[in-house]
Amino acid sequence: MFAYKGFAGKWLYVDLTTSKIEVCSSEPHIAEAYLGGSGFGTRLLWEKVSPQTDALSPENFLIFSAGPLCGTLLPNSSRIAVIAKSPLSGVYGDSNSGGFWGPELKLAGWDAVVVVGKSPKPVYLSIQDDHAVLCDASGLWGLTTSETERAIRSEQKDAKIKVAAIGPAGENLVRFAGIQFTPQRSAARVGMGAVMGSKRLKAVAVRGHGPVRVADAKRFHQLSVSFHQRLHQNPIYEAVTRYGTPGITSIMNALGRFPTRNFQLGSFPESERIDAEALERRAFVRHLACFNCPVGCDKLFRVPDGDMAGLALRSVEYENVNALGGGIWNGDLDQLLYLNRICDEMGMDVISAGRAISFAMELWENEILNLDDTGGIPIRWGDVAITARLLVMIAKREGFGALLGEGVKRAAEKIGRGAEEFAMHVKGVEIPGQDGRAQKSMGLAHATSSRGADHLKAFPTIDETNQPDDALRRYGEAYLPEMANPLETRYKPFLIKDGEDFCAVVDAVGVCKSGGTNVFTEFYWEDIAEAVEFATGMEMPVERLKEIGERICNLQRCYNVLHGITRTDDRLPRRFLLEANPSGNARGSTIDLEPMLDEYYDLRGWERVTGYPGKEILLKLGLEDAWQRLCVFRKASESMI
Repeated sequence: MFAYKGFAGKWLYVDLTTSKIEVCSSEPHIAEAYLGGSGFGTRLLWEKVSPQTDALSPENFLIFSAGPLCGTLLPNSSRIAVIAKSPLSGVYGDSNSGGFWGPELKLAGWDAVVVVGKSPKPVYLSIQDDHAVLCDASGLWGLTTSETERAIRSEQKDAKIKVAAIGPAGENLVRFAGIQFTPQRSAARVGMGAVMGSKRLKAVAVRGHGPVRVADAKRFHQLSVSFHQRLHQNPIYEAVTRYGTPGITSIMNALGRFPTRNFQLGSFPESERIDAEALERRAFVRHLACFNCPVGCDKLFRVPDGDMAGLALRSVEYENVNALGGGIWNGDLDQLLYLNRICDEMGMDVISAGRAISFAMELWENEILNLDDTGGIPIRWGDVAITARLLVMIAKREGFGALLGEGVKRAAEKIGRGAEEFAMHVKGVEIPGQDGRAQKSMGLAHATSSRGADHLKAFPTIDETNQPDDALRRYGEAYLPEMANPLETRYKPFLIKDGEDFCAVVDAVGVCKSGGTNVFTEFYWEDIAEAVEFATGMEMPVERLKEIGERICNLQRCYNVLHGITRTDDRLPRRFLLEANPSGNARGSTIDLEPMLDEYYDLRGWERVTGYPGKEILLKLGLEDAWQRLCVFRKASESMI
């Protein structure tokens, strides 16, 4: 029996090259140092996947990992982490999904599924409690994500099976292909679906019937009830429950933080046609929720009439509204939903897909692209018919779509002629729906994120709207007013460092950032420490939990350093540094990144010049092996100069 509750105590190792499936015992010292989720994945990637490994090769690991709080009574305990070397960035990669798949894996009795190798033919992995088997998926290859889910449920004769599936984009190795999880939730970012496709793994289907046991059932139950009550009493509960994440569209637009026309603007003049209120009026059917979620930010939408009559989908997020709305200059809500549906069915990250097309639209606008480049397709702003066509071409790797499927960094390098200036990315990953000129902490977060441009690795929300209450509650009066002001840079390196450490823990335990930790800013270090202690039986003072978060972040950075990442890669496109935001409250603002980066490195204990983690912090965190590998790497690098 495993030393700690909350964990199943075992994980599956699947070698697709040999079709061998092994049961591996979880190791207590790994749970103590990294918990689970992306923490477990980070450590395994560090140990097993070298810098010489191509992300789309059989040697890459694909890790599905649930944390110790996933599948428990704690609210919002639905999250599953997917970790691999990213084919989009070429460095550390992870993605995260809600829904029901993660809890189902825990109910089946597993902490993680680790997949290596490459199958000689398409397969899917079926997990029924303790029984795991590879099944022929030749008949599923080419199907969309929802078609795949329906086919597996029909074949298994069980409508309650939870499925993680790729669509044509993953099969065709689109570098930002995602994985769709039951029901229509996505682990979308940085190309985990392409890794899955490279292994010819079409899906992982899970059905579980067992409990998730906790160490102190009484206190854990009391804490869970308290968490539920606190969420209901939170001042933004009603708005988030009613609208979900699209509810911030109008607010972000007013702030100049709503990226428009490939970040040329920070506001979209037609935002009222695609915001949460418009979405509710036009297509709302009913509220939905992930496993054990009292917030219910998920919704079912259906277009009632017109050309798109009957089109139904769920999980419409703020990022989708931005990337397929203002990002491409589209104010047609029905068409936006249609484009969203294409991405879900094809299995593509909406953010990267939308940014790839807005990138192409700006290149067309500047006459860098012409009909010869695009195969006769004029790629003009707001042309949703062309956008829909391009999305399918990307997923199928056809024509000009094959180039866009490489991501904007690689596409710009191949196009040349100054295209790089318009590629809005960090470390090869397309920048999501925030303009860092309007929220300086988010600009820094995009630059420092371990998986490339990202808002969820630090997820700073307390300074979005210049409301001091959350900043006061978390950090105290000494940090005000600057901490709450989105246009101020003071204290923002501290905010990002703390946010990255905290979010690393949230991703390691398996709870949702939209359900209390970040969007609500309701639960913080003390709350998660109590939950982990009551669930697992580990003694978990706050300082120990903070150390775990810091350890995960530092090991991810060390992994990236071995792949050549330095300070020069913690960069933002020149548009954010030199071109003033022309919109909303951010009018006239740019990002002064370098001083924030200096302070961030100092707080981390990293070298300012290189961005390498220092000896003192690595030894403090018990990462002696990381320090030794960095020393060897540095010596080898210096000998080559």
